[in-house]
Amino acid sequence: MHMADALVTPVVAGTMYLCSAAAAGYSIKKVRMESDDKKIPLMGVMGAFVFAAQMINFTIPGTGSSGHLCGGMLLSALLGPYAGFLTMIGVLLIQCLLFADGGLLALGCNIWNMAFYGCFLGALLIWKPMMKTGMSKKKIITASILGCVLTLQLGAFSVTLETLASGVTELPFAAFAAVMQPIHLAIGVVEGLITAAVLVFVYEARPELMFCHTSADRAEGCFSFRKTLAILAAAAAVIGGGLSCFASSNPDGLEWSIAKLTGSTELASSGGVYEAADSIQQATALLPDYAFKSSESALGTACSGLIGGVVVIALCVLVCCAFKFFRKKKSA
Repeated sequence: MHMADALVTPVVAGTMYLCSAAAAGYSIKKVRMESDDKKIPLMGVMGAFVFAAQMINFTIPGTGSSGHLCGGMLLSALLGPYAGFLTMIGVLLIQCLLFADGGLLALGCNIWNMAFYGCFLGALLIWKPMMKTGMSKKKIITASILGCVLTLQLGAFSVTLETLASGVTELPFAAFAAVMQPIHLAIGVVEGLITAAVLVFVYEARPELMFCHTSADRAEGCFSFRKTLAILAAAAAVIGGGLSCFASSNPDGLEWSIAKLTGSTELASSGGVYEAADSIQQATALLPDYAFKSSESALGTACSGLIGGVVVIALCVLVCCAFKFFRKKKSA
């Protein structure tokens, strides 16, 4: 669902930047009140994991489309809604600037559509109420699937609303929504199953890392904190540096929906603001489309997965240090 700049006007883009910035500001305020310093490395590793997982487009059978993990629900189930949201912003920012994935003008929209719903609504409306009376594998699987389906449906519908409000394309709202919602329903189910698998692993390995975990829940895990983190980091490296080379080449849900209505996955845009945003991305995108420039070598994809993961980890740690996140409170 990474929106391109051609779908939105500067006014709509600016509005969504403001909305996303407000949510980010509130998240920073809330995270600064936390004192769990284990979340710093967890933010970095899980950010890298989501970055890598988003590179794996899986085919939706019988459609000619593909989808990929969004990640908001996964991050918020481990980090909580606020740290999860900030981690997702880091992932989307790196994707936009370093890999030209999603438009720079549309970044505020992409943060809202892909991060806000999963991290806030998924965590606070689905995950937290379900875990209130205790955590279990069955609840984790159910919450993961319900949360991913709901939040992806909301994100897909927001794309159609933002496109409608912009009015710069010939995509008819009703027809656009009619193709966007079903394909993202299928993608949401697959994402829910993947999210559930990862969360069940963490629950078995180190249950206290789960958001809303209490002392009454499963107390002991199979692995130490460091070993759990190492396994997740290794998984991110394998996914980003290896499995990403075998991702589906089919267009993702948004591109597929656009092609259904226009016959092409590409939309043209013109104007000074669009040209300025594009020139910035061309300057910052060292590995555009997750590949070496002027090359379609699989090595470029592998390097993109590894480099992107490292940059996401570094960014998360730097932000935590800069804003003094998770500092232990001095006792009175």
